[in-house]
Amino acid sequence: MVKRLNVLVFGFLLTVLTIEGQRPNIVWITSEDNSKHYLKLFDPNGVETPHIESLAKKGIQFNRAFSNAPVCSAARSTLITSVYGPRLASHYHRAEGKIQLPEGFEMFPAFLRRAGYYTTNNSKEDYNIIKSDSVWDASSKKASWRNRNVGQPFFHVHNMHTTHEGRLHFSKEDIDIERLKVQGSLVFVQPNHPQTETFKYSNLLYRDKIQAMDKEVGVVIEALKKDGLLEDTIIFYFSDHGGVLPDSKGYLKETGLHVPLVVQVPSKYQELSNFKPGSKTDRFVSFVDFGATVLSLAGIDIPKFMDGEPFMGKHAKNKVSKEHEGTLGYADRFDEKYDMVRSLRKGTYKYIRNFQPFHVNGLMNAYRYKQLAYAEWQTLYESGQLTKVQSQFFEPKQPEELYDVNQDPFETKDLSKDPNFKTILRSMRMDMKSRLTSMSDLSFYPEFYLLQHAKNDPIAFGRQHKKDIERYLKIANLSFETVESATPKVKKHLKSNDPWERYWALTVCSGFGKSIEKLRPIIEDISENDLELINKVRAAEYLAIIGHKNPETIMCQALYQSNHAIEALQILNAIVLMRDFYNTYSFNIQLNHIQEAVKSNKLVQERLKYLTQ
Repeated sequence: MVKRLNVLVFGFLLTVLTIEGQRPNIVWITSEDNSKHYLKLFDPNGVETPHIESLAKKGIQFNRAFSNAPVCSAARSTLITSVYGPRLASHYHRAEGKIQLPEGFEMFPAFLRRAGYYTTNNSKEDYNIIKSDSVWDASSKKASWRNRNVGQPFFHVHNMHTTHEGRLHFSKEDIDIERLKVQGSLVFVQPNHPQTETFKYSNLLYRDKIQAMDKEVGVVIEALKKDGLLEDTIIFYFSDHGGVLPDSKGYLKETGLHVPLVVQVPSKYQELSNFKPGSKTDRFVSFVDFGATVLSLAGIDIPKFMDGEPFMGKHAKNKVSKEHEGTLGYADRFDEKYDMVRSLRKGTYKYIRNFQPFHVNGLMNAYRYKQLAYAEWQTLYESGQLTKVQSQFFEPKQPEELYDVNQDPFETKDLSKDPNFKTILRSMRMDMKSRLTSMSDLSFYPEFYLLQHAKNDPIAFGRQHKKDIERYLKIANLSFETVESATPKVKKHLKSNDPWERYWALTVCSGFGKSIEKLRPIIEDISENDLELINKVRAAEYLAIIGHKNPETIMCQALYQSNHAIEALQILNAIVLMRDFYNTYSFNIQLNHIQEAVKSNKLVQERLKYLTQ
């Protein structure tokens, strides 16, 4: 009886607070894997989406909204915490060891619950972080705002899967030739893609999925209307990252990061918005800001641990802080494919920092290559049928890239070597350096090392190793110097007692290639005698890139000696890179020599399957 009375009193108090305190309901409608490029509302090459457009008529259209990562779990881990992934080590897709949030850190819906909100998620989570019981009142395919107490404000996330990458897994026989005859010449295929029937049909089919998704948006809006909640609810529509055609999802292109975002604010809550109804804004916002913004809309103080800056609500400021001018992107391991790339978009310019420029974007990634367009693209490259721009995906990169995305929206013309953009390049480079050092980007350690030493408190690990991380970044940035200037510094770091100084010095050498070959004797010694297996592999990688030595023996021996699956996965990544893109080295991998703790890992199995087919 007492419990029932408490519930009734709590419900009454919430009703009073909602009426007097103007606590809005907040709904996120989230589609999967679609950048802004597919919606006519945002891009002339997109299709009409009447339900999303109806939200924009009364709401705010954000023309510069970005995911911070171009793949699900990394993007969603940033969304749910308002903390940059490389600061938490939550940016590897998917986590091979989920990160424990430090004391005082929580996923942002927990703060809403504590303030009396009913929090629900229907239904995808996909976090790289251990979730506590404090986050959701309900998270399932049945989760709904309808189960809350009378008058209780709610935060609801509604995920839609219709536009997911997997919806483009079709075979050659599935292509509708008759439809292509009618519509093929009209559909837009971006300039870095082959203009083939496969790519045209992929574009047509994906736009169909966008329109089907829009109808699902309409269903959610209609449900809110039916329940008499539209005038009490702030509605967000956005995608969980970009995608899904090749060189989008999983890559730091605009097509991988630039998402559609529309926010509709009812008239009774207009004081919570800095924007006029029916307006468009070019203010930069990114996923790291979203959680902070929801708390701000609910009138809740922003926790100090959050990196995000609210763009609406009680705590929003009209002027963006210097730290939030533009948007930061990050890409590391996606499934079994490794790389380390960071991006910075400011104004019309896009800066990309390739920390391992000898890596190739087109490196095999099993799930990506289930898409027929990927497989065809690679076949056309191998047979020499692509243009220079279309071939870039399969070739080594520069340490840094610069694009004017207004003039070049699909990032086909790199301006980093153009003297006219020297000042802009240096400014973006320094801004990137500042952002990575201030957050203590944990990717300057290999992932397997972080799993061994940082996953229980990544923030403390980053704080303790801040000076080390700054030093590793400084070594990596020797790539910007002339080889004459860099060589003595690289030599010093190759002889360091710190294994990760040697790791980054070797990485710089692979970027320089033959021009730094005078350091080859030191690198050969590392390949044979280093105490870190991954450094032996990285040294063998350099020797193979310059065509000096077949890396098979060193790399395979390191693979057999490894007892850590994620260390072995990085070694296998190097083997695939060497086999497929550098002098086509062959590798005779003896599966019975690989340790059982390594072979049991699913991502390792994926790589081994590909290498031994």
